[in-house]
Amino acid sequence: MKIVYRAENIIDANLVRNALVAAGIEAYVGGQYLTGAMGELPVSGLVNVMVASIDWPQARAIAQGIDAALAERRADPANSDEWAADPI
Repeated sequence: MKIVYRAENIIDANLVRNALVAAGIEAYVGGQYLTGAMGELPVSGLVNVMVASIDWPQARAIAQGIDAALAERRADPANSDEWAADPI
């Protein structure tokens, strides 16, 4: 297994994992349970998305696309309306 994505948080890791699975690539999120043990301390580098070495090139392209979209959203939170769920 190779790390294809180092996530800032569990949510980002699972977004990438779910996109990989939807593309037919088996993916595993490692370290997701370690963040709960840290309490309120800021922790990074614990949560990773891993895939088989043979799937890494295709998975990396997908992960980079999602990472770019997440970075764009974080840089301009004013556009968060398009990500929000429909009001009830």
